[in-house]
Amino acid sequence: MPTAKSPAHRPGLALAVITGSMLLIGIDVTVVNLALPDMRAALDLSPAASSWVLNAYTLAFGGLLLLGGRLGDVFGRLRMFVGGVGLFTTASLLAGLAPWAWWLIAARVLQGVGGALVGPSTMALIVSTFDGHARARAISWYSAVLGGGATVGLVLGGVLTELASWRWVFLVNVPLGAALMVLARRVVREPVRPASAAPRPKFDIAGALTGTTGVAALVYACIRAGDTAWSDTRTVAALVAAAVLLPAFLIVERRAAQPITPLRLAARGTLARVLPPVGLYAAAMFSVLFFLGQYFQEARGYSPVKAGLAFLPLMVCQFTLARLSPWLVRRVGTAWPAAVGAVLAAAGLTVLSRLDASDPYTTAVLPALLLIGIGAGSAMSPLTAYGMSGIALDESGAASGLLQTTQWLAGTIGLALWVTVFGHATRDMAPDATPEHVLTHGVATAFAGAAICAALAAVAAVPLFRRTR
Repeated sequence: MPTAKSPAHRPGLALAVITGSMLLIGIDVTVVNLALPDMRAALDLSPAASSWVLNAYTLAFGGLLLLGGRLGDVFGRLRMFVGGVGLFTTASLLAGLAPWAWWLIAARVLQGVGGALVGPSTMALIVSTFDGHARARAISWYSAVLGGGATVGLVLGGVLTELASWRWVFLVNVPLGAALMVLARRVVREPVRPASAAPRPKFDIAGALTGTTGVAALVYACIRAGDTAWSDTRTVAALVAAAVLLPAFLIVERRAAQPITPLRLAARGTLARVLPPVGLYAAAMFSVLFFLGQYFQEARGYSPVKAGLAFLPLMVCQFTLARLSPWLVRRVGTAWPAAVGAVLAAAGLTVLSRLDASDPYTTAVLPALLLIGIGAGSAMSPLTAYGMSGIALDESGAASGLLQTTQWLAGTIGLALWVTVFGHATRDMAPDATPEHVLTHGVATAFAGAAICAALAAVAAVPLFRRTR
């Protein structure tokens, strides 16, 4: 890994650049949701094409995170970071100028590829730039910004769509991405390769192919199941492909001299201990923005801007508690914030499982959003910091890729399950029920399943209470 030519190192500005890139990526997960009707009208999108405007980004980003992490370890974290931001920015420009549906979907794929290069490198750069309490504070900023990015995307998407044009949900990324690229070269340092690391990094091509294709097949199957059914022919074919490729990936990695993902990271150590609660928590939390967005607009008749603003209490609580997490960890350790945060999130999801179409926002939704925001902010930053605390610097990219892949994959699988629950619940409604009551009943039932998953995340955090050296 090459060493940078000692750029002016300003930790605060470096952290702002790193977290700013993740804010862009987090925003683009949801910024399209509220702008999709306008996109559909402008580009004459079919229902299938409309869903792929959302899913293309999910598939490319989730499928390539493992590869992105290892590329940073081999070729340089800063190089991958700047290249990923550049690709993401270029793709945003192409998406904002899209004259046809296929153009927009292809640009969304490129955005996902750029995000997958940036994501693992951000955490690796934080680990190499900061140490001790400073690293914990930096990760708290990272978690706060990343957690709030999806909510900011909803607000920003609604505002830009109503006040300007749907094209600006993409074009706004262009000047921001360009500024991040310039600043990154000036204030972020390329980590020095440890003397104990392999002298000649090699790229595990077989592992990259089987791992990337297997994860992408599983993500596609979950997306397809959410749009159609688990028994759909393409869904089953993708599941079969994943069932073949992922075990092959494990076999390849066990034999590789320099694997794309060292399996010991998932088998023992700090990262292995946080992967179960992180995965279960992500599976529960992906449901909140997706289903509440539908509930606000279709059952309550909110405008895109009002629907986005309704999520602000969630973002404020999550951001505030994530920033307080280093203080909490210093006093009570990692286990208590992680477990209690999951319990609070489960309580908030339980409140949402009792939704009715006529319930007022202030008494039925707001308390749940406060509980979920406090829970998410309390849990995720300590889990991330603890998971990365036992990772060698030369493997931090692969470890970050594994952590983010776990979050993204578990969240995608969880959302597909809750969409299936939603479909069964709505089909069981009485024929004379209004569309608003049918939708609300399905959403509430899906939240009940997500609440159980969040409770299981609290159980999975119990091993963290065990005293360690």
